[in-house]
Amino acid sequence: MARDNEHPMTASISQLRQRLVRESRTVFVLSGGGNQSVAQVGMLRALLEHEILPDVIVGCSAGAFNGATFAAAPTLKALDRLATTWESLRGDEVFPGGKVSRAWNLLTRDDHIFSNQGLRAILGHGHIPATFEELQIPLRVVAADLDTGEEVVFAGGPLEPALLASTALPGLYPPIRHDGRTLVDGAVVNTVPLSHALAGPVDRLYVMNVAGDLMDRPIRSPIDVAVRAFAISRKQRFDLDLRNVPESVELILLPAPVDDRELFDFSGGRELMDEAYRLADRALDDADSARRRRRAFRRPWWRREIDVG
Repeated sequence: MARDNEHPMTASISQLRQRLVRESRTVFVLSGGGNQSVAQVGMLRALLEHEILPDVIVGCSAGAFNGATFAAAPTLKALDRLATTWESLRGDEVFPGGKVSRAWNLLTRDDHIFSNQGLRAILGHGHIPATFEELQIPLRVVAADLDTGEEVVFAGGPLEPALLASTALPGLYPPIRHDGRTLVDGAVVNTVPLSHALAGPVDRLYVMNVAGDLMDRPIRSPIDVAVRAFAISRKQRFDLDLRNVPESVELILLPAPVDDRELFDFSGGRELMDEAYRLADRALDDADSARRRRRAFRRPWWRREIDVG
């Protein structure tokens, strides 16, 4: 990864505030995707090295965790810490408890199989502040109301319960009681929260969707069946939202690397981050070239220059 981490690129608070008063804005959208969300770290690094900063970040599930970490400190140093966190993750940390405790939870008819203590520890590794208001970049976190089926978007208040709710995969983790609601993983209703990015003025969207490969995962367990079923409905929602993006909005879909690991497998994170970085770097170069061509085409013919690059 090309740039020197001793010279992190970031915007000051005043610069970010100046960006927010503009009519148009740039939005980063980070999907859910479980262990596949490790690829978003490489994508974020490529965006930062291209000196692209968002005015708003919208995240769901594990993408909300990545988005919160970046929103707290949009620097290469912070991304290095995030990469280290993902590299150090183990399946028994994210999904704690042995077979006996999992069987006991099922026998006692509890509302979850795994404790979320591992998730709480991971949030602590991310150097995430206590509240949304302390973030350098505004963040929107998507969860689902288990009682009503509504999408719930958090943009203020305490950050940890919103992130725990957004990552509470139904049946696996306990629902979160917060803000008068019973909340679960936002991926149930909207794993790529594109619609919320379009809810305000926006001129450019960078979408980091790593959930698409869930459709191609081999089925090795009952949980894989559930994940595949969720993926089918979520893909239909994303395809519909893509069709509703106005032509005036520039949409950049950053490609995700091939990832066929099982849900509980967190190995090989560095290789996936590196490949995601290379793919995103190339995609951003292509988008920049296409943008220059569009600008040249819009100029009167007598003022156009020949682009030999």
